[in-house]
Amino acid sequence: HVQLVESGGGSVQPGGSLRLSCAASGNTYSSHCMGWFRQAPGEEREGVASIRIGSDGLLTYADSVKGRFTISKDNTKNILYLQMDSLKPEDTAIYYCATGPGEGYGGDCQPARGYWYWGQGTQVTVS
Repeated sequence: HVQLVESGGGSVQPGGSLRLSCAASGNTYSSHCMGWFRQAPGEEREGVASIRIGSDGLLTYADSVKGRFTISKDNTKNILYLQMDSLKPEDTAIYYCATGPGEGYGGDCQPARGYWYWGQGTQVTVS
């Protein structure tokens, strides 16, 4: 089993910053992807950013957050981070940490279906 514990959510003014953390524990050996997703009220879940743990360590970002968000991982502590800068009201959502094997043979880390384990979500409010 894999457990994901998120922290760092909160309320900030537009233009502010937050750093989300996701502590992973348990058997993460088969998890080749870690990522962040978000869901705003009345909206569908959206992939925010991902990192391919193995292989080339490819990073992906949603177009809406490129240049503002940075995903990173502390491999020693097994903690995933999402640094969010220049926050906008439209970033308001519940943010979820997830990990899993990825989608398909190439281990695409963008699709949600490639993730098996999910955190409880943490609220980010920009207003």
